[in-house]
Amino acid sequence: MRSITAVALLSFAAAATSQASAQDVSAEPTYGDVSLSAGFTPDPHQTSLTAGGSNAIRKGNCSYGNAADAPDLDLYWEGGGGSLYIYVVGREDTTLLVNTPGGDWVCDDDSYGDSDPILMIPKAASGLYDIWVGTYGDEMVSATLYISELDPRQAPEARR
Repeated sequence: MRSITAVALLSFAAAATSQASAQDVSAEPTYGDVSLSAGFTPDPHQTSLTAGGSNAIRKGNCSYGNAADAPDLDLYWEGGGGSLYIYVVGREDTTLLVNTPGGDWVCDDDSYGDSDPILMIPKAASGLYDIWVGTYGDEMVSATLYISELDPRQAPEARR
């Protein structure tokens, strides 16, 4: 019986250790935070950053790319119930991971095209969005994170 308990404790400790090296919503964001409200200008809001990290993304259904422990940016959103677009333009293949105010994990890899990710969050709830910009490969890369109320695929001039 003791060996079963010991094995169970070791398994629990291993699981806790692997969770500790994953993306941590309680960590301070590397590039700070931003507060935006519906109708913000200029739209899109942009943040230059270095994408990637040493930890594989394994959150919810999101299991591709590598990102840091800490979020890259915390978005405090005060929305009007419209759609919110979060997207990245990078020099290499980037990924996007977001923890929504409801605690859901959403992600994307290449939906914006040219190895760039985009997430469209319909009826975006007000609250905290923790955002990670990862890379599909192991290298860290320069990238720009955009937040918009306008679909950049419909307004290409908003892309950059």
